[in-house]
Amino acid sequence: MPKHDHHKAAAHHDEAAKSHRNAAEAHEKGDQADASQHSQIANDHSAKAHEASNIALAKTKGPKRL
Repeated sequence: MPKHDHHKAAAHHDEAAKSHRNAAEAHEKGDQADASQHSQIANDHSAKAHEASNIALAKTKGPKRL
């Protein structure tokens, strides 16, 4: 995982997007269990991306987003 907070956020956004695509593919194939698992992974990465974005924003003295 990259050291810089902006890079961490970007990496988590990329992982979330990949998991969302995997979830969509699994859903289209009718594999709801796999789609659900990928959705949870995407949700986890999205939460980490949001946290890293807020940390990066705070370190750059910008306004904190909710």
